[in-house]
Amino acid sequence: MDKQTLRIGVGAGYAGDRIPPAVALAEKGQLDYLVFECLAERTIALAQLERSQQPELGFDPMLAARMRAVLPACIRQGTRIISNMGAANPLQAGHAVLAVARELGLHQVKVAVVLGDDVLTQLGTNGLSLPILESAQTLADLQPRLISANAYLGAEALLAALQSDAQVIITGRVADPALFLAPLMHHFGWAADDWTRLGKGVLVGHLLECAAQITGGYFADPGFKDVPDMVNLGFPLAEVTASGDAVITKVAGSGGCVTVATCTEQLLYEIENPARYLQPDVVADFSHVQLVQTGPDRVQVTGGNGHARTDTLKVTLGYRDGFIGEGQMSYAGPGAQSRGQLALDLVRQRLAGADYAHFESRYDLIGVNAIFGPDSGQAKAEPTEVRARVALRVPTLQQAQHVAHEVEALYTNGPAGGGGATRSVREVIAAAAVLMPRSAVQPSTVLLNAEGH
Repeated sequence: MDKQTLRIGVGAGYAGDRIPPAVALAEKGQLDYLVFECLAERTIALAQLERSQQPELGFDPMLAARMRAVLPACIRQGTRIISNMGAANPLQAGHAVLAVARELGLHQVKVAVVLGDDVLTQLGTNGLSLPILESAQTLADLQPRLISANAYLGAEALLAALQSDAQVIITGRVADPALFLAPLMHHFGWAADDWTRLGKGVLVGHLLECAAQITGGYFADPGFKDVPDMVNLGFPLAEVTASGDAVITKVAGSGGCVTVATCTEQLLYEIENPARYLQPDVVADFSHVQLVQTGPDRVQVTGGNGHARTDTLKVTLGYRDGFIGEGQMSYAGPGAQSRGQLALDLVRQRLAGADYAHFESRYDLIGVNAIFGPDSGQAKAEPTEVRARVALRVPTLQQAQHVAHEVEALYTNGPAGGGGATRSVREVIAAAAVLMPRSAVQPSTVLLNAEGH
């Protein structure tokens, strides 16, 4: 492949993403790297909770399915795979990849596992005074309910793995753009203080990290922003030069589109300050980015920049934050909205009588006011069906069960014609963040091969 241009594709933009577009990239994308970005803010805390109950788990449950789908083509074409599907248990995830490789007869596969993002022990020993971001609390206030603490590693943490001959690189918590920046640094030899190129690399990673969001997913709005062939929506890839400039495109023949508009929406996605996008490797600057349509489904990206990185790393904390008890009931036909509202009023009063009125709550008529709330205004026409939903956040499992039961009891203790009741109870795993000194985080790499070593 052309040493002056690196081709990077993204095979997933979140944990539950579709697999067929990743297969198309693996088979037809002529890629150097295929990246699977699968960790959201709370995903790793949920994975830590799973690992605490089943030590062999705690990584992405779709990892094996994804590897079965793309590993043969990637090995055949020399495409290396990078993913944060390791979540809370990257080492076990690495062994899971090798199990799939053996199953497929790919005994030459090697896996590099990047460790060091789990800093729960370090924080529990030395970090209790750290302030919680956007809060008046300190880490000590959350410690009794703390489940996980994972630092956002940067691209530097992946370089040792990339310097090995591993075809698959598995990580835990890594900053999303760093999954794409690392192979650029490795391939082109960018220095760790080449702030301009690092900023450009983060820009490429940010544009790719959400997969189909830049090819028309989460963009389509019929009649305003039409997207062709969304059934076969393709995932994007970037053709990146040694300067850090890039072209965003997709596999020929796949559905969706890559336009200045789709790229602009993704560029601004989750960005608070485009001139100071804080990342572990660099403070990226997107304020002078230029997007130019150079052909069908081809957008040239230039103008990225960067500045010196900070001395701290962001650490995501996962902690227990009570339970949510929820129940739903449907009403249809004449007077559906009035009967649905009566159902909500009855449950509200009954729960108030049980001393639940002070808990955080939602009483919604789905289809009427569930999104915009009670101030959304009266519908112009009476709906022919509504779904009453009650949800409360409460301290205990028993209280959550009581909430769900009160809604289900509307069958015989509420308005006429209720049906389709559902009830659910779930523990709330909340996320917060602190900043810890970069020097306190020590990444490492473990190499595994299909023979079990």
